[in-house]
Amino acid sequence: MLFAQLALSNPQFYFMWVFLVVFSVCLHEYFHAQVALWMGDSTAADNGYLTLNPLRQMGLMSLIALLLIGISWGGVPVNPSRMRHRYSEAVVAAAGPLINFILFLLFTFVAAIAYTKTGDGNSMFVQFFVVGGVLNTVLFIFNLIPVPPLDGWSILTVIFPKIYSINSELRNGVIFAIFVLVFFSFGKIFMFGSYITSIAVNMFIGWLM
Repeated sequence: MLFAQLALSNPQFYFMWVFLVVFSVCLHEYFHAQVALWMGDSTAADNGYLTLNPLRQMGLMSLIALLLIGISWGGVPVNPSRMRHRYSEAVVAAAGPLINFILFLLFTFVAAIAYTKTGDGNSMFVQFFVVGGVLNTVLFIFNLIPVPPLDGWSILTVIFPKIYSINSELRNGVIFAIFVLVFFSFGKIFMFGSYITSIAVNMFIGWLM
């Protein structure tokens, strides 16, 4: 079933998902831009990326894809040559996944609070934060995968610059193999994200009670 059909069959989940994706992706990209500025590169800031405006952070095509098929992307321009330190590019790349991890902790903690107050794990309020936890777990894991143009690749190549000296055909073959593996394992990543979120919520519930 096309994701857009959920707008009619399950509008509650549809608009919940759209909101959470826009919020999480925009915050991810915002922190790339902000940390780049802290590292000495104002490229993103100069081009108006220090904002949570989804039209700037994600773009029209990404938003349309989100509304139709439920997935989207974002991106901010950076110039590593303007950064101050050797590992600045890796720090900037890690900033996006890091904020997704922080959001995962916040969403699961609030979900636990909501559950202890309502006692209803199926309430819309609890489910909103649970879905937010799952989404940000997936974004954290997915963006750290070491294939271009994901953040994991930027981090890997800064830490191990000799990757570029490897035979290009071999390197591209390995990248393609990882990409195919991830593509066919995407459902499992979501299942893993749900599992981790469930553990985190239950852990926080136990701590709160």
